[in-house]
Amino acid sequence: MAFDTPNGTRGARQPGHNRLERWGNQRMADRIRRKGTRPGDKLVLVTVGKKTGLERMTPVRWFPAEGDTKLIVASASGGPRNPAWYYNLAAHPDRVRVEFAGQRVEVTPEQLHGADRDNAWRQITTQASGFARYERITDRQIPVIRLTPRTRGERET
Repeated sequence: MAFDTPNGTRGARQPGHNRLERWGNQRMADRIRRKGTRPGDKLVLVTVGKKTGLERMTPVRWFPAEGDTKLIVASASGGPRNPAWYYNLAAHPDRVRVEFAGQRVEVTPEQLHGADRDNAWRQITTQASGFARYERITDRQIPVIRLTPRTRGERET
């Protein structure tokens, strides 16, 4: 389970660096956590900060995968750097959960590589063509993460 995608050198403006964006993301996260979304394609990813050790909540779009797993994309809107939550997943993979519509689900994150990543990426870009645009404007490979629900008491080793 390697979270090993390096940052790039070019891309779109890195999101989340101004107060208005942070405020908007917080409002969206609060709403998704309480009510979900009408199309049901967003969730709140809850991670523990790599540096701070504090809980961080990020609204993200998800895509269905095998069984009850979900796929998320560390696109950062095509920015040159991976989003902070990507590094939080790597630092604390045993302390990740998703929240949506009043539900809380503990999950285990796994970055996809090789053919698994390529197949998932095709599925994602077919459903949401904007992600293909993100990959064109940055020189990093955009990570795809599979989130698998954990059973009660199960911990990452």
